[in-house]
Amino acid sequence: MPSVLPLGDPAPSDGLLPAQAADGAAGRGFGLYVHIPFCAVRCGYCDFNTYTATELGGGASQDAYASTAIAEVGFAANALKASGLPDRRMSTVFFGGGTPTLLPAEDLARILTAAIGEWGLEPGAEVTTEANPDSVTPESLQLLADAGFTRVSFGMQSAVPHVLKVLDRTHTPSRVPQVVQWARDAGLAVSLDLIYGTPGESLEDWRYSLETALSYGPDHISAYALIVEDGTKLAAQIRRGEVPGIDDDDHADKYELADELISAAGLGWYEVSNWSRTPEQACRHNLAYWRGDDWWGIGPGAHSHVGGVRWWNVKHPTAYAGRLAGGASPAAGRETLDAETRNVERVMLEARLSSGLDVDGLGASGRHAVAGLIADGLVDPAMAFKGRLILTLKGRLLADAVVRRILPD
Repeated sequence: MPSVLPLGDPAPSDGLLPAQAADGAAGRGFGLYVHIPFCAVRCGYCDFNTYTATELGGGASQDAYASTAIAEVGFAANALKASGLPDRRMSTVFFGGGTPTLLPAEDLARILTAAIGEWGLEPGAEVTTEANPDSVTPESLQLLADAGFTRVSFGMQSAVPHVLKVLDRTHTPSRVPQVVQWARDAGLAVSLDLIYGTPGESLEDWRYSLETALSYGPDHISAYALIVEDGTKLAAQIRRGEVPGIDDDDHADKYELADELISAAGLGWYEVSNWSRTPEQACRHNLAYWRGDDWWGIGPGAHSHVGGVRWWNVKHPTAYAGRLAGGASPAAGRETLDAETRNVERVMLEARLSSGLDVDGLGASGRHAVAGLIADGLVDPAMAFKGRLILTLKGRLLADAVVRRILPD
């Protein structure tokens, strides 16, 4: 969740949504995202909306945060009902950050329990929390599982100490297999997040990280290319020449290696940067984002989307807590997407999925571009002739360029 909020229209203080948000809602999934904005330290590459414990106080403190988030859960339920949205149980819940597990497990459980009390959970619902390997214990993971969490996503990032040091990660590599086993013992599914392309990381470093992660038998792996964001510590280090910059060819080599090794270990790609052991173990919460379902985002800076209406909360936790304490929506702004914008976003997101994109749903120029994409080896020709545009490995490496070529007229 980037820390810079977009521009938009004013959001009403009562949180009510326009009538169009309810259109077709019964046929869309509904999920909840809960942003926990706390970190033990601020990683040098991260520009997410996060804060260390010493930066905040009052209703925005870690101790008070669960109660503040629960207040937004209640506000959200009332606003959706008053806006004419049908009753829908949550199909997915995702606690992200920051480091959600810096809060006591009891607090995370309280937030989840409050949300279940308002909306309920669909049978077999996916409930995930992100976690740093040094922020959990066997007891905390068991408490989360007992509260209804089904999945934990550990920020492993690398198995190489000098790479972790550049990223300002606080855990040691030896901690990861331990927490994976603890999660397994608690009955939780396990995902591992990796980052490639860190300055100073060799191809062999990356191979070692991949092989190490795979040796733990995760159900899911995310592998993201490091992006250097303006205003971060890492961007300043690169600008001053203290560490080398990012190399696109290096990223490509490392992505190809990731796909080779992860696929050989029995996990299949389902989104450009994500692989799962079975289709059922794909991250259903993220799939809901990519497929345009509805979700309410709880927390400072959190984004929400319901029926083509998108809004985002005020960024600072103190302002966020103050709005809710006064009974007002914490939203800073919102936008109502027109049909053209929604279609462009659909193309941008669905093109990245292994299920692909419906060729007939493209504009004339997009359909015309398909032949060129086949000739350039960017999409599967057999599937294209069947009306589905599915990226090849080369296409995944150039996914953004492919999207630009097929965007609607």
